[in-house]
Amino acid sequence: MGVVHCVDVGSTFTKGVAVDSDDGGLVATASHVTTLPPGDVMDGVRAVTGELAAVSGPAAETLACSSAGGGLRLAVVGYERAVTAEAGHRVGLSAGARVVHVAAGPLDGDGVTALRASRPDVVLLVGGTDGGNADVLLRNAKRLARVAVPVVLAGNSEARAEAIELLGRRVVMCDNVLPRIGVLEPAPARAAIRDVFLRHVIGGKHLSRGRGFAGLVRGATPDVVLTGVEVLADEVGDVLVVDVGGATTDVYSAITPEGEDATLRKEVVATLWRARTVEGDLGMRWNASGIVAAGVAERLVGDTEVPALEAAAARLAAAPGSVPDGDAARVVDERLATIAVTVALRRHGRPAGPSSAPRDLRRVTTVVGSGGVLRHGSDDVRRGVLDSATHDHGGGWRVPTAAGTFVDADYVLFAAGLLREVAPTAAAGLVTRGLRSL
Repeated sequence: MGVVHCVDVGSTFTKGVAVDSDDGGLVATASHVTTLPPGDVMDGVRAVTGELAAVSGPAAETLACSSAGGGLRLAVVGYERAVTAEAGHRVGLSAGARVVHVAAGPLDGDGVTALRASRPDVVLLVGGTDGGNADVLLRNAKRLARVAVPVVLAGNSEARAEAIELLGRRVVMCDNVLPRIGVLEPAPARAAIRDVFLRHVIGGKHLSRGRGFAGLVRGATPDVVLTGVEVLADEVGDVLVVDVGGATTDVYSAITPEGEDATLRKEVVATLWRARTVEGDLGMRWNASGIVAAGVAERLVGDTEVPALEAAAARLAAAPGSVPDGDAARVVDERLATIAVTVALRRHGRPAGPSSAPRDLRRVTTVVGSGGVLRHGSDDVRRGVLDSATHDHGGGWRVPTAAGTFVDADYVLFAAGLLREVAPTAAAGLVTRGLRSL
């Protein structure tokens, strides 16, 4: 195939890599400010691919993912919060969505109003195990017929035909996410959400005046990154990845169940062994103030540090496209990143509820950090920011006990995710050689 250009259109920057499609060798990298409306997002894409082509030559194919324009906003409507709504929430996160609303039980007028106010791009409708109670699912389908966004139907299979008839339009059906108590099946809903994102959401965000952008995009960036994490896990074993972004801090883990975990279902909603969590209040720019507040709540920030850190966070939130200019600004970025990483990892690893166990990350062999502050920082900065991933023993989660630490300095995980279907050998080669050891 030659060289493939992989492009990620982010909320602030558009990044690209040129990859040898035979062996996964990294040929070139490039970055450009994302050209959001009133500009055209393709202007930034063309700038990045032009820079890549200057080094790699013309691409045999260009693949893209996107989180621009707010990414994929998902609302989950389920039967009861502790079971199907929770299952839908977990599946939505794994599909690369930002879950902006979760409703449990029969929707009433106020519930529909609250759902609309969250401005979802897609609604994931779940409810009931296969053959179980269908009343709530059908009532919610009837209510959702009045909400003008696409619906992914992933509930009780025996009520599927009637629910589709009630929904009436723009519905994509898939297998139940919770076919039996203790069995969580995310893959069909994840694929359906990706399909809706590509067919309805990308064009609906009006990021580009032509059709070229929609033709390039293969998925939402977090979904594609999780796929890259899965590629890495298939090569090296259990993996933990933390990605510090301008709007959110995302944590991904791919772990292999062992012993009784491999055969027993101990929770009502089973563990998602390849999972992602999104911390919408932990963003290095858009939500920098949320990092400070979370750091205070977790007792990571002392009282004397709060005023200066809050003032710096407010300045960053007001100028989300800014990059550190000078040593003082870099020190603030490093401090915010350290807090964001620590809090995000704690939230990812802690028990999901009172009756749940912490996510067992002790056997993780590979910890990876990603995000601008890690890509551009020195190795000492990277070690400091990522230290909690292996040493935060007071955080209430099961810390990896013997993991190597790496940085996605050239931003290859997303590219591996894009390549997995079209060039799997290249995807594997890229992640195994493209991460920098600390």
